[in-house]
Amino acid sequence: MPFSDSITNTDGLDATFGRRQMLKRSSLGMGALALSSLFQTEGLLADGLQPQGTHHPAKAKRVIHFFCNGGPSHVDTFDYKPMLAKHAGERLDVTLPTERKTGAAFPSPFEFKPRGESGIPVSEIFAKTAEHIDDIAVMNSMYAQVPNHEPSLMLMNCGDSIQARPSFGSWLLYGLGSENQNLPGFIAMCPGGLPIKDNENWQAGFLPGSLQGTYIDSQHRELEKLIANIDHPQISLSAQRRQLDLLRKWNTQHRETRDDDRLDARIQSYELAFRMQMGAADAFDLSQEPEHVQLAYGTGVHGRQTLIARRLLERGVRYVQLWHGAGQPWDNHDNIADNHRRLAGELDPAIAALIADLKQRGMLEETLVVWGGEFGRTPTVELSGKGDPRQGRDHNHYGFTVWMAGGGIKGGTVYGATDEFGFKAEENPTSVHDLHATMLHLLGLDHERLTYRYAGRDFRLTDVHGHVIQEIVA
Repeated sequence: MPFSDSITNTDGLDATFGRRQMLKRSSLGMGALALSSLFQTEGLLADGLQPQGTHHPAKAKRVIHFFCNGGPSHVDTFDYKPMLAKHAGERLDVTLPTERKTGAAFPSPFEFKPRGESGIPVSEIFAKTAEHIDDIAVMNSMYAQVPNHEPSLMLMNCGDSIQARPSFGSWLLYGLGSENQNLPGFIAMCPGGLPIKDNENWQAGFLPGSLQGTYIDSQHRELEKLIANIDHPQISLSAQRRQLDLLRKWNTQHRETRDDDRLDARIQSYELAFRMQMGAADAFDLSQEPEHVQLAYGTGVHGRQTLIARRLLERGVRYVQLWHGAGQPWDNHDNIADNHRRLAGELDPAIAALIADLKQRGMLEETLVVWGGEFGRTPTVELSGKGDPRQGRDHNHYGFTVWMAGGGIKGGTVYGATDEFGFKAEENPTSVHDLHATMLHLLGLDHERLTYRYAGRDFRLTDVHGHVIQEIVA
C-alpha cells in the first residue's frame, strides 16, 4: 500500500502508524482529507483493514472462539472436584453470596478421567475434545465481576461490563488488519441470533465502523439465508460496479469537506458487500468438503458452522466467533445432568474435529482456539422457592474455566485453580483482562500499546489492567 512508511509515537502508547494516521493527528487533519481522497480515488481506502505490522513476533495469526452462552459449569467439564462427591449433600462452609438460594454440595453427575500424556482430568461429556488435551491449556482460575449474564457477556467480549466498548474481534482487526479483502475480517456466527440488546458483543464501538463483526445466522444452509442480500435480484455485477463507482465519486466529493470516520466505514461496507458476492459463495460452500470431513464435524448446525469457520480461517479471516447456546443456553439452573450432556454433545465432536483438522493442515500452530463462557456455576445445588433441590447450579463469577489451544499455547497444562470445592479462584486468579492480554500477546500485539484515542484519551481493550500469562505460552 502506498505511503506505508511507519514512525513510532514517542509516548509509547500507540503501535507504529503510517503517514495517513500522522496527517490525521496533525494540522487539524487537513492533510488526511487530501490523502483520504487520493486513497478513495485509487480504491485503496481501508481503515484498519489492510494487513498491519505487529509489536513483536506473533505466534498466532487468527482466532476461533467457541463461546458457550449462558455459563457452562466448570466443575462438570474441565475443573475436577472430587471433594464434592466426598461431601455430597453436606452444607459447605462458604460465605460467598449467590444470586439465588443454593443448598448442599452437588457432585458432578459426570465421570472424570485423566486424559492424554498430561493426565489432565476431563469430564466424559467432552470425551472427544479430551483426546486433544495435550494441545490445550486449561485455565481453571478465571473470574468475572458480577453474576449477571449481560454485563459478563460484555466483559468477556468487549473488556468492560458496564459500558458497550469495541469487541475483541474489532480490536484485533484494528491492530492487525485483514488478510482477505473479499471477506469480513471478523465474523460472528450465532444460530438464530442474540437479542438486540446483546448484539454489542460483536460491535466496533468507538473504533471505525468497518471493524465491526459481520453477523451470520448459521442455522440456515442456503447462502442467500446465511448472508442477507448476498445477491442482487435485479441487476448484474457489472452494473453494480458502475453504481458503486459513481457512489464513491460522490462520497469522495462529500468527504473532502469533512473529517468523519463514519463515512469511511460506509464506503467500506459498500465495497466489501460487493466483493463478498464473489468470495462468500466459495467459502460457505460445504459441498466442496469430502463426506468424511463433514461427518467428523457433524451435520448439525454447530458442526456445519465450525467447518465453515475453518474454511474462513483458511481464507484469511482474522477472527471467527462461534456462539453456542443462543436459543437453549448453558444456563442450567435445573436438571444439569441432561442439559449439559445434550449441549456438550452438540459441540464436542465439532471441537475435536476442528483441532484434528487444523493440525493435519498445519494450521493449528498459527490458529488460537478458545473455549469458554461468561462465567461458571456454583458447586452447590440451586434450590426452588420452596427450598427443594432443582438438580442444577446457579451463576458463579467467583471462579470458572476457559481453555485455549494452538497459536503458541503450551499444551497439556493447567493454570491456576479454584478452591477444593470449585467456588472461587484461589491459585493464580485470572481476570478477563489477563485473558485478553495473553490472546493479544500471542497475536503479536502488546495490550498496553494497542490504543485508540477517543473522547480525549487513549483507550485500550484491557483498560488499565491485565498481564500476559507467560506460564501457558510455549
